[in-house]
Amino acid sequence: MATSTNQNTKMETVSQETDDGFIPRKTKSRKRKLQKEQTDDPQSMETSESAPKRPVFPPISGDKLTGGKTELRKIAVPANRYTPLKDNWMKIFTPIVEHLHLQVRFNLKSRNVEIKTCKETKEIGALQKAADFVRAFTLGFDVDDSLALVRLDDLYLESFQVQDVKPLKGDHLARAIGRLAGKNGKTKFTIENVTKTRIVLADSKIHILGSFQNIKVARTAICNLILGSPPSKVYGNLRTVAARSSERF
Repeated sequence: MATSTNQNTKMETVSQETDDGFIPRKTKSRKRKLQKEQTDDPQSMETSESAPKRPVFPPISGDKLTGGKTELRKIAVPANRYTPLKDNWMKIFTPIVEHLHLQVRFNLKSRNVEIKTCKETKEIGALQKAADFVRAFTLGFDVDDSLALVRLDDLYLESFQVQDVKPLKGDHLARAIGRLAGKNGKTKFTIENVTKTRIVLADSKIHILGSFQNIKVARTAICNLILGSPPSKVYGNLRTVAARSSERF
């Protein structure tokens, strides 16, 4: 009987091979295999969980960034700013040397403020900040106002003339400058307070210190006054701009 059962099983396997042409193979699912490998290897679990460390680079000094070369900037000082420069020299000298780590001197022959980089300079933009700071002071701004150019990054200087807006001469030019200043400087102070800028009126030249958006608002108000619009209308426009800015923030 045993021989007959063995013969039957052999016949079944032969029939499977002849019917399909291939012998069926038992395969395990790949997901189960991967799960088993992960459970077997504790090291693989640790590497997958721990994130790769970030590389740490020490800060490079400004001397190495420039390749060891020293840079020099010269800012010409007009005659009317000699006395204020002499009086406020320590206020100008201290932030440039102590905070920006630069070298500064006033050349008596050429009447220029010379700013120079050194080995202790850490920032690349320190020289440009110091040059903007001194230039703002020479244009007529206060030391505290021009010092904001060193502390903040988004402040700019813009200069233009009355003749750039409208070619005026003689009494017409004088009246335009009077409209810009107002009685006892009232109009200029109003524009400064609303737009959060600082304005210097030096004869027919106008210098504005502030952020990009605030300079744009102040410039449009000044241009409207030069073109002949009354101060009351300019105040109304500034009021609407101030209301919009307060709604944004």
